Amino acid sequence: MAAGYRLSGLEAARLLREGVLDPEEYVAFISVRPREEVLRELRESLEKGRPLSGLVVAVKDNIHVRGLPVTCGSRMLSKYTAVYDATVVERLREQGAVVLGKTNMDEFAMGSTGETSAYGAARNPWSPDKVPGGSSSGTAVALAAGMAPMGLGSDTGGSIRLPASWTGLYGLKPTYGRVSRYGLVSYADSLEQIGPMARTVEDLAALFDAIAGFDPRDSTSLQAPASALETVKRAKEQGVEGMRIGLVREFLEHPGVDERIKRLVEAAADGLSRQGVEVVEVGLGAEAVEYALPAYYVIAMAEASSNLARYDGIRYGPGEPPRPWEGWNTYYSRIRSIYFGTEVKLRIMLGSWMLSSGYKDQYYIRALKLRRLVRDRLLEALRGLDVLLLPSAVAPPPRLGEVIGDPEKLYALDLANVLANLSGLPALVAPAGRVEDIPTGVQLMGAPMGDEKLLSLAAALEQETGLSNLVAEPTP
Repeated sequence: MAAGYRLSGLEAARLLREGVLDPEEYVAFISVRPREEVLRELRESLEKGRPLSGLVVAVKDNIHVRGLPVTCGSRMLSKYTAVYDATVVERLREQGAVVLGKTNMDEFAMGSTGETSAYGAARNPWSPDKVPGGSSSGTAVALAAGMAPMGLGSDTGGSIRLPASWTGLYGLKPTYGRVSRYGLVSYADSLEQIGPMARTVEDLAALFDAIAGFDPRDSTSLQAPASALETVKRAKEQGVEGMRIGLVREFLEHPGVDERIKRLVEAAADGLSRQGVEVVEVGLGAEAVEYALPAYYVIAMAEASSNLARYDGIRYGPGEPPRPWEGWNTYYSRIRSIYFGTEVKLRIMLGSWMLSSGYKDQYYIRALKLRRLVRDRLLEALRGLDVLLLPSAVAPPPRLGEVIGDPEKLYALDLANVLANLSGLPALVAPAGRVEDIPTGVQLMGAPMGDEKLLSLAAALEQETGLSNLVAEPTP
């Protein structure tokens, strides 16, 4: 771990520009890209003096970076190399940031623990016998272990927020459409968003500013450039007095939420209250909370079954020729059986079944109606409020292997996170305390386009808790 990576991204970039920090000292761990190539780009960036010169970023391996593999944590794409940059990567490069490399992830972003990758499970740097959360597990591990100062993940049902919650990071799932998805390998198009992860709120805001904004190549993107860093600095200078947050009652009463997590959420509310924020209790209704999780998984699996149909071994996949006696159906089934992992196959099969004749109305259409109910309840709860406060991780991280074989326990980890994806609302995780000696986060959720308000309150919480730029010490 380079000493420079103990600094926040913005602080390290400033020292690099001023010549105090040497690029040779800063760039010490490269997962994919050759070290000299990254050093060369970093020096060129510093010479040009662009807005993000000196920033280095780790990128989740379902986001295209030209010339690098895009494996999505799967054997199916082990030979696939990106021929173009995703829009978010283009924007980072244009502003002077340098991509360090690609990070491990749950296969095709399907997982909540970081254990379904074909390239091995990720471990939590704070407690290596436990999971870091998924599916953006590799980015979270890289940041928390000091291998990189900031990174990009994607969030379909908590895939940025859950690993951020369990590794002491700040993570943002933006309002649906604020960040282009062009160049993101699709899992569930209507749910997923690329977002930033960092060890400080200012780094998170700077990265969000860089990647947000309209993209004509993404039909869902919005005309909404970000002003996050400016907002965060103003919140730190002027405070957040007068803002109003709603403490979501159902999660403080829910039997599936660990008591220590409930206390963490209440402590975060108390801390914000001390900063002049008004805290009130709000309710979403038990049905909105209880049915959100099954509705989410029905929609996600249905979209996955469609999106992953292209991985047939010929268009995308290992490129193995059919055997002389094989028909198309036999070949297609064999390739997908060999090169997809268990969790991916399970979700594809369930999604196909839910969309089949006789079941589509019973499952998929009903899930879409529940999705609308969840969004309506959230918007109603937010009326007159700036932000909702609730858990992200509903329990401390399990040990490796503890829940991966039990879908009911595995999927239950997403209980509090799927609301934001179903509704398209922005949600942010900020560390608020420690549970089992692991810095653990709480979740702030806002109205559409309310991303900057989330960052303001995260900055206030950061000042209150002092939990900033946390790096796990290596285990002896």
